[in-house]
Amino acid sequence: MTDKELSREERAKQAKWYVVHTYSGHENKVKANLEKMVENRGMRDDIFEVAVPTEEYIETKSGKKKLKERKMFPGYVLVKMIINDESWYLVRNTRGVTGFVGPSSKPVPLSDSEVRALGVQEKVVMPLVDFKSKDVVKVITGPFENFIGTIDTISMEKRKAKVYVSMFGRETLVELEFDQIEKM
Repeated sequence: MTDKELSREERAKQAKWYVVHTYSGHENKVKANLEKMVENRGMRDDIFEVAVPTEEYIETKSGKKKLKERKMFPGYVLVKMIINDESWYLVRNTRGVTGFVGPSSKPVPLSDSEVRALGVQEKVVMPLVDFKSKDVVKVITGPFENFIGTIDTISMEKRKAKVYVSMFGRETLVELEFDQIEKM
């Protein structure tokens, strides 16, 4: 490990999270602009990470469930950085940024408990599903509850499986969400 990497690692430990106010709806643009400016100006040793906290939720529309994502704090972006004149100036003058959260021009860092509560440092990982083609499953919720079926195909992106269930004496292919089925 070189001295530069070691010093970057040590500096990252000293860095704090700050809240930056942005134009509403421009959070992702601000994140992209700021990351690009950090790279272009060689500020990686002062500004370490930019985050737009989001949460997943299930939206039910006309009986269909959809996994969607929304911003937890519209109009705000979190930046892990070491405050100095140059880093402050870079963030403050990024297109779409209206300022730091804090009294006048003095940014106030988030406490460790606030950062943990926001879930910024913990990446949310969807639970692993051990379904595979030809598995026999039981439907546990929905209109096909208590039906037994065989998995045909699986879509990890959509978190759904196409399952053949026996209905009225014939095999019928239905698409079910992972949380609607369990392995037998």
